[in-house]
Amino acid sequence: MASAPQQSLPLFYNQLEPLSSQTHADFRIRVRDKAPFLASQHAVPVTVEEFPLVQRYLPIVFSVGDDPVPLALMGLNEGVNTFFDEEGGLIDPNFYVPAYIRRYPYLLARLRPDTDELSLCFDPSSDAIGAFEEGDKLFENGEPTETTKNILQFNEQFEQAGARTAMFMKDLKELALLIDGEVTIQQEGHEQPFVYRGFMMIDENKLNELRGDQLRKIVQNGMLPLIYAHLFSLALMRDVFGRQVRMGKMPQPQLVTPA
Repeated sequence: MASAPQQSLPLFYNQLEPLSSQTHADFRIRVRDKAPFLASQHAVPVTVEEFPLVQRYLPIVFSVGDDPVPLALMGLNEGVNTFFDEEGGLIDPNFYVPAYIRRYPYLLARLRPDTDELSLCFDPSSDAIGAFEEGDKLFENGEPTETTKNILQFNEQFEQAGARTAMFMKDLKELALLIDGEVTIQQEGHEQPFVYRGFMMIDENKLNELRGDQLRKIVQNGMLPLIYAHLFSLALMRDVFGRQVRMGKMPQPQLVTPA
């Protein structure tokens, strides 16, 4: 999920700049209670470590394409977020905010293609970091503060979780457990049901047919509870649909997830 500043950037990021004790010696960070970039975002990536928490609040599906990733759905239609308002404020405080959101505006990225070394970068277009009068300092006497060390640690943990998630997805593909997803929701007062496609899900029939070494593998490597967290979470798609209806954001009959 990390990328060099000159390459295409991940979701939410407009620019990337390496954090430097010289260039950003007087920079501070301030806590923001709104995330405007979320207002019209209906899906965000999640890591496997988050599945147990995410599945309590959001449906977990998988993106389509050659390299699918797990996604938490905050809306069933592109441009619709039922958990954050139009200013990016959290509507219900009883909610798990995925780590991908909490990581922004920071990111570990490779600054040179000839090295695997990752550097802590940030999006300079964010209003959460800058040469402010208020907020927590990032550097003190040319050295990273505890705040900066904690940010770095969080990003390192996120990268490690991303690697474990990539391995989980590799195993799912090797076991041929992913299929094209489809959810049909019948809304009262509408003759035709709303049919959502454009995502992938785990095939329960194929899962139940696993035998021998394959079944032993997903039990021993901890995949099984993650798979069921995903399957259980799919029931929440109807709850998200209901939230859209109550918010006056009647869906169109197709789910479009980011590649």
